Amino acid sequence: MKPFLTLTLTAALLATPALADNHAMQETDHAITYAFEGDFDDATFAVETAIVGKGLVIDYVSHTGAMLERTKADVGSDVKIYDAADIFLFCSAQISREVMEADPMNISFCPYGIFVTDKDGEVRVGYSKYPEGDMQKVQALLDEIAQEAVAN
Repeated sequence: MKPFLTLTLTAALLATPALADNHAMQETDHAITYAFEGDFDDATFAVETAIVGKGLVIDYVSHTGAMLERTKADVGSDVKIYDAADIFLFCSAQISREVMEADPMNISFCPYGIFVTDKDGEVRVGYSKYPEGDMQKVQALLDEIAQEAVAN
């Protein structure tokens, strides 16, 4: 059983960079995104499907792009930031419990979010980066969901 587990884990680790290369991963100090081959509506559907497919419930979808566009004149701007941008907010009872039992202040990171943006026809799926330690469990979940969404 042990050689099988080692082979399985090795295959999974080798497959992850290949997927990232195929979907143009970009990383900043605070976020990781993947290029989505398709339009914004297909990307939001893929993200929703990936989240629900993990047995998670989407608590709220923030239509951030629409809000920014609707309020730009009110704040003295004429800049269109996104053609569209949504953020899907959700939690995982299992992982949230694990990270909050380790440090109750990890509540500050909940709910978790996956965002989809469309800027000048480039659609991206991404999430915020989390600190080292227990919150890497959440980041791994978010990365899994984002990569699943861009692969579909």
